Amino acid sequence: MERRIDFWRERQMLCGRCDHRWRVDLDWFDRWEQGEETCPGCGMTCEHEDSPRVTVDPDDPALDDDRVARFFWYHTSTQADWPTRDFDPAAVLAPETRRMMGGGERVAEWAARQRAKALHVGTYEAAVHNMLRRIRGQADQRSQFYLYRVRLKPSAVVREWWLVDPSNFVGDVVLDEVCPPGVDVARYLNYHEDPGRLSLALGRDAIASVQRIAVPLPDTWDGGWVRDAVAALEGVSGTAVPATGKLARFMRPSSSRAVLGRELGASLAGRLPVNLQNQFASAAAFAEGEDPEQWARRTSGLFDLIDDPTRVLAALDQQDPREV
Repeated sequence: MERRIDFWRERQMLCGRCDHRWRVDLDWFDRWEQGEETCPGCGMTCEHEDSPRVTVDPDDPALDDDRVARFFWYHTSTQADWPTRDFDPAAVLAPETRRMMGGGERVAEWAARQRAKALHVGTYEAAVHNMLRRIRGQADQRSQFYLYRVRLKPSAVVREWWLVDPSNFVGDVVLDEVCPPGVDVARYLNYHEDPGRLSLALGRDAIASVQRIAVPLPDTWDGGWVRDAVAALEGVSGTAVPATGKLARFMRPSSSRAVLGRELGASLAGRLPVNLQNQFASAAAFAEGEDPEQWARRTSGLFDLIDDPTRVLAALDQQDPREV
């Protein structure tokens, strides 16, 4: 069952001091985070510990226990075989790294902790948001990402009600802490990707199958925008443009082509929901020496993931499910 995808939807806010609940659009939410709005009930600003935060919409269909396993859920990853059947996090560790970690016993303990982590799935919007966040903050700008559409087992037992986001500072959740014996899936309020929607923490055994596509899609770019962007980029020289600002003396000069590429990416970002604009602009950054046409196609494809998800869903429909 597919839910309506809406990156621009309004959010529910709940004040921790006066319990006032109200609905806001993303522009209000952005102003709030900049300290330019206050709680309509008590006037509190965002700086206070118990200030209003985004909360779960009471009309969210994922609040219905019986429907959780009927929905499609999504995940983005650079792993081409997520969730890996025989996951061995220590397999990629070099001998020197193993020695620095304290030897075989310490490595085995670390690997066991990695395998004990919950998997995460969420809305389509959350999966795309997560990918943009990773590209921006985790040096994955040139990594190939995959979008997974996840089907849960009909027999999956859902934990009662929902949790506030249980992730630690690096986004990890220990499965046993949120899914006690007899429970397969825990819903939690996602504060970071698609804020206000419910995501799931679960184990591999709760997943029935996945469908996978590489994103952005290779043939969904806007041909007109790509042609105009390539023509503009090829029409400028590669002369160096000195950095400006307070930290300019610590920054390397950029080429005029890279500067224009950033401007073109930022222009596209301005057409997106405000909570995705910075992440998209970073993900669309033009790298020195990059091929203009490849960059323009990739950037337009990233934009299309948000602007027109129907083509992405159609591509997923063509993929045979892989049992997990």
